[in-house]
Amino acid sequence: MKTEIFSLAIYNRNKVSFLYGLNEVLLDPYYISREKNGKKVIYGRAFNSSEVKKFEYKKIANIKIIKGTKFSPIIPILSKVV
Repeated sequence: MKTEIFSLAIYNRNKVSFLYGLNEVLLDPYYISREKNGKKVIYGRAFNSSEVKKFEYKKIANIKIIKGTKFSPIIPILSKVV
């Protein structure tokens, strides 16, 4: 269920909110992955942050897609050294 919600939000570039432990997180979700140890994680940019963070699925609860909010991924562009 979590994967379907996150996948829909990633596809439509919608922000999501969820509880992570005891904290509420507002996230621009980027991608879903598995770590080497098999734990499923989601990567995204948290509200008021410029860095991409990792969140473990097992600590996520109460996921909501924030309708009407779209985001553009922030991808650093490196200049080519000649």
